[in-house]
Amino acid sequence: MSVARTSAESAARSEPSRDARERPLRDLRISVTDRCNFRCGYCMPAEIFGESYSFLPRREILSFEEIERLTRIMVGLGVRKVRITGGEPLLRHDLADLIARLRAVAGIEDIGLTTNATLLKRMAGTLRRAGLGRMTVSLDSLDEAVFRRMNGGKLTVGAVLEGIETAQAVGFGALKLNCVVQKGVNDHTLVALARHFKGSGHIVRFIEFMDVGTKNGWDVTQVLPASEIVARIDAELPIQPIDPNYAGEVAKRWRYRDGDGEIGIITSVSEPFCSGCTRARLTTDGRLVTCLFASGGTDLRAPLRDGASDEELTELIRGIWQRRSDQYSEERTAIMRGEQPDGAEQDTTRRVEMYEIGG
Repeated sequence: MSVARTSAESAARSEPSRDARERPLRDLRISVTDRCNFRCGYCMPAEIFGESYSFLPRREILSFEEIERLTRIMVGLGVRKVRITGGEPLLRHDLADLIARLRAVAGIEDIGLTTNATLLKRMAGTLRRAGLGRMTVSLDSLDEAVFRRMNGGKLTVGAVLEGIETAQAVGFGALKLNCVVQKGVNDHTLVALARHFKGSGHIVRFIEFMDVGTKNGWDVTQVLPASEIVARIDAELPIQPIDPNYAGEVAKRWRYRDGDGEIGIITSVSEPFCSGCTRARLTTDGRLVTCLFASGGTDLRAPLRDGASDEELTELIRGIWQRRSDQYSEERTAIMRGEQPDGAEQDTTRRVEMYEIGG
């Protein structure tokens, strides 16, 4: 066995780095593009991200080689799961090549991808053969008018459903289907969405509308809390809570009482789960972000391109994670309840936008 191989396997088995709250580094989300073919109001509202909007030039975007190198380094610090995001990641040319590169990294146990599914008809098979393991699809409503209202009038529900069918046909099996819930916008269509996929093997996950970034016009009155989401579904499709699959799982699991599948609820606003967060995020232009609600990130692209060694990059990333104390959702919820949490570090003037870090 080569020295390089032994070193890689040793790194893969190393104890994960822990942050200031003793949370291990386990998950890495990689945004491969800041572009998207949707204009969802909670992410890239059309009035801001119009035809004249300037996206990142190619030279500022991390190459696949750079992403692979940073991922290998972060595996040595504890990362075991990788998720590819965007923007819409399927807009990144030759994405399957990146999947294949990451699949070859010793220590990675799972590679997933989040997509709006509209390009899956021609790409799902290639991604599967490259080694992509799991897929999450964004689908906010089955009602055509509501769907198009939420995505800026782009494409159709049929295009998403066709993508889901193609993914299943090429071997992805059960998918997770993410629905961002906005009161007064799509909340009246939740039960229909749950009913449509009940018994399909797919898991619909309802996500409380969150104040990610500063451009989505977040309003707490548009948040439908998890308790109400559960009550509405339970009234027509009886459900009961079940245990998480693993420690730190983001979505709370609910099983249909007749045994015909399950749903998930992501409760970032009403019941924050900061204490179990093990995610780091890498932006399209190479910033390491330690929280979905962060006001910024640390530039890794500059030292990467300036010739930093693996050891230097490792210590830089280790230090960032060890200093991490993020707990924004807990702070926000405490303030909403009229409390003032100790050490609150909210920055409402500048936060990383969702399309930069993929949610």
